Amino acid sequence: MNKKSLLVIILLAGALAAVLPAQGKKTRLEPSYAWKLVPPLGLREPASIDTVFENYSLEFIPQEVSYAYAATGNYCAEGREMIFMNRTPMSDFFFNDAISAWIPSESKAKFYNTRIPMTLLSYNFGGGKENGQDRFSTIFSANANSRTQVGAMIDYIYSKGSYNYQAAKDLNWGFSGSYIGERYEFQGYFTHFNLLTKENGGITDDRYITDPAVVQGGNTSVNAKEIPTNLTDAFNRVRGTDLYLNNRYKMGFWKEEQVNDSVTKETLVPVTSIIWTLQYQDGIHKFRNMNASENLSFWNTTYLNPNYTVDVQEYWKLRNTVGISLLEGFNKYAKAGLAAYVTHELRHYRMDSEAQHPTEAQLDAMTDIPFPDMLKSQNQTLLWVGAQLSKQQGRLINYTATGEIGVVGPAAGEIKVNGEITTRVPLFGDTVPVRASGHFTNLTAPWLMQQYWSNHFMWNNSFEKTRSLRIGGEISVPWTRTTLSAAVENVQNQLYFDENALPAQYGGSAQVFSATLQQNFKFGPLHWDNIVTYQTSSQDAVIPLPKLAINTNLYVVFKVATLFVQFGVNCDYFTKYKAVNFQPETMTFYNQRSVDVGNYPFVNAYLNFKLSKTRFYVMMSHVNQGMTGTNYFSMPHYPMNPRRLQLGLSIDFAN
Repeated sequence: MNKKSLLVIILLAGALAAVLPAQGKKTRLEPSYAWKLVPPLGLREPASIDTVFENYSLEFIPQEVSYAYAATGNYCAEGREMIFMNRTPMSDFFFNDAISAWIPSESKAKFYNTRIPMTLLSYNFGGGKENGQDRFSTIFSANANSRTQVGAMIDYIYSKGSYNYQAAKDLNWGFSGSYIGERYEFQGYFTHFNLLTKENGGITDDRYITDPAVVQGGNTSVNAKEIPTNLTDAFNRVRGTDLYLNNRYKMGFWKEEQVNDSVTKETLVPVTSIIWTLQYQDGIHKFRNMNASENLSFWNTTYLNPNYTVDVQEYWKLRNTVGISLLEGFNKYAKAGLAAYVTHELRHYRMDSEAQHPTEAQLDAMTDIPFPDMLKSQNQTLLWVGAQLSKQQGRLINYTATGEIGVVGPAAGEIKVNGEITTRVPLFGDTVPVRASGHFTNLTAPWLMQQYWSNHFMWNNSFEKTRSLRIGGEISVPWTRTTLSAAVENVQNQLYFDENALPAQYGGSAQVFSATLQQNFKFGPLHWDNIVTYQTSSQDAVIPLPKLAINTNLYVVFKVATLFVQFGVNCDYFTKYKAVNFQPETMTFYNQRSVDVGNYPFVNAYLNFKLSKTRFYVMMSHVNQGMTGTNYFSMPHYPMNPRRLQLGLSIDFAN
């Protein structure tokens, strides 16, 4: 089915979705809601259902993953968060980190109680025949009854890229289900993703963007598809599976409640619960480069095969967590909620690289293998014990604190402690919410940072544990639409990738301070939303950061009959800094000290609409190209996407 046919079908479905709810007598239903899971015991926290039309269009630009984002350019390709306090720790299988914006994860998993079947269907596209970008996704959820829910999702992205040899595609799919009974609760999901990205290694000369006349014989026009790139026949493929099953059995006493004057019912008041969570995850990374000359010219070292590269890394883990929870307010031994748990995990790693026997002439171009006896696979057994203390029913102060310590295997000696406290403080005759949070961790380096075997990279390290202490706070003033947050983190033995794209560890301490002001203004239909982050690193060569990052969004919201409209301009900006670069073979971001990136505004003009249960938009991304300078890079040699017209729509079939 071609793009036009698919769009016509979705538009017709959207028209039906807008008309059908108005037909016949409406039945009053309880409002739908969604929730996410909080590790390690699968507690629930409220989540949103994605039906808001405001700023909907901005979800489909690679630069808008964050208002400060280092990207290789293409939608669905690799990128890295530049706001330090928003980063997540390096995962056990670090290939997933660079593509985390596009793949399923535990933090993204949602469960819905919609009372009636719900289907969210969306299709977004932009560009032309050579640089088209398409994303089709659907989320389904239905309740068998008030306690039982099942769901499914499909998300398919295909983007040819604005520059050569940059195409990417990703297929995510999965199922979910939940049962919330009086005694027994279950929440579970299964997801799978398969992401493929062509790697161009960046453009060969930045002047094709910054000063095209010099490299094009006086021609000042820029055709992105004609810019030469460093790689022409290389790609990464990452596949992964995640199975999550959370079970909770509650014990307590029965309480009689009055339904009406003549009817009563008994309701279980839970006091203690037993929790068991099983999680299985796996991942496979494969890198191929089939161009013989680039195989030797792009990388400084070649160990196994001078003609081409085929590297494979595999990983799986099986985790079981068993815990017991004494619920808040109902147990004489724990006035606050108290839980204790044990987590056992099995891990497996394997590395392989397709080698060949080189000729005498090829040997001169190859590098001697530095670690011929390196361990290329390993099984690990890990064990942690932990506890959680929480108070969520207080009127003045609520808090949560979780701590765990590793006792077996590579986890031995690991410490994870994090906590959060919320309260309200008097201000100008009213009270405002205040939140303080912090964590302390002492973590073992991931296995792949300790040893790695491939055609162009080999390392065998003995890194020390990385210690991190973070303290932060946030205050919100609703009547001025102001939120101010600040945090400071001290990291000892920080892990990073050095200028040779090799793992390194800074043995001293590095401090990062960050402060963010979110200030929104509203004057009738006119809105002006702003986020300003200031951050500074005491060790720029270890943790390079732009000192200032800004997102500003100026728009009007109005209504024409039953049509809601948002018309606005959005801009991201960050100051110059020694930006990280990208290494395609390992899918990692490494530090460099020779190229400055930043001091360029990335502007999008958009129109978002909502008609009944249908959202749609028209947007010109990077509308300011050629108007505000030419240095539009977020990483060295990886320019941002040129100006692009994009369209899309989303339909909520909850009728």
